Amino acid sequence: MKPRPKKQIKETAKQRIKELFQEAQKTKSQKLANRYVQLARKIAGKARIRMPKIYKRRFCKHCYTYLRSGQNARIRTRQGKLVIYCLECKKFARIPLR
Repeated sequence: MKPRPKKQIKETAKQRIKELFQEAQKTKSQKLANRYVQLARKIAGKARIRMPKIYKRRFCKHCYTYLRSGQNARIRTRQGKLVIYCLECKKFARIPLR
């Protein structure tokens, strides 16, 4: 059996990550959404690809919890930065705004 080309593996991985984040957004269960994030991170690591920027900001970098604005995350703008505060682990991420 021939190994699959790396390009095909990376495309499949990106597609699966996209599907997992769509499922995490749809589900009501926080536990299940966290599991989808965990799986997406695992796929990105295995395929050795970077997590796309739009998905990177949807989970906490410290506890890997799927962030839902108002439920387990507080999102504010402050001094030209977007501040995402995780209410699960009490950590925050600052992202510069342009």
